[in-house]
Amino acid sequence: MKKYSFLLFISLLLFASCGEYQKLLKSTDPELKYTKAVEYFEKGDFMRASTLFDEISVYYKGTDRSETVLNYIAKSYMGQKDYFTAGEYYKTYIKTYPKGKFIGEAKFMIGYCFYLDSPDARLDQTSTVNAIAALQEFIDLYPENERVKEAIKLIDELTNKLAYKDYLNAKLYFNLGNYMGDNYESAMITAQNSLRKYPASSYREELALIVLESKYQQAVQSVEEKKMDRYRNTIDEYYNFLNEFPESKLRKQADKIFNESKKIVKD
Repeated sequence: MKKYSFLLFISLLLFASCGEYQKLLKSTDPELKYTKAVEYFEKGDFMRASTLFDEISVYYKGTDRSETVLNYIAKSYMGQKDYFTAGEYYKTYIKTYPKGKFIGEAKFMIGYCFYLDSPDARLDQTSTVNAIAALQEFIDLYPENERVKEAIKLIDELTNKLAYKDYLNAKLYFNLGNYMGDNYESAMITAQNSLRKYPASSYREELALIVLESKYQQAVQSVEEKKMDRYRNTIDEYYNFLNEFPESKLRKQADKIFNESKKIVKD
């Protein structure tokens, strides 16, 4: 009985809450709607908050409260995890109030919305690239802002994701081998470009090994007149690898390539 009484009590509360909200939607009192919207926002009821804020935004347009309402709308969509819509509202805020009191936060949040929308590395990384650009712009404009450290950390994470995508692409090319062309060349170019673009990535070692392995495979499968030069290039690449990663966890694979290449060059 206690259980059913509790459920009935909750149901009555929800019904009353819905009734109050429906009355608010029909109300013509913007001040009341604003007050209740803030209450809903602070309770975490972001959907109702965003609806009410959106309704009164036209009424407050051109007033001192207008930018506060717009900021609340953007934050309400963040609360709903609708990062795309939130980002669009932050962009609107920046266009409308380029010197507004929330401008620094809005600049950061645009990048943060893109960051939260950034997908798995195997998928299209447009959001990732946009996030890096927006966060870097925030850092450049507000170098003393308290969220700069966070922005730098996010950029490092996003950059690493792009490097990982390059690694996956390079590995795919390498695994394709000579299927319908010299995919070892594509693997090597993809890895080398990534090493130049993202020098601090945590996939640097793996990318460097792909360059070495690709050069070795090109030597193994080369025509006779090019074999020696390609094996020598492989040996040079091994020393480059060893110089940068003397304690590499991939040393065993690199050493095997070196020993086999050295043997053929000596012979």
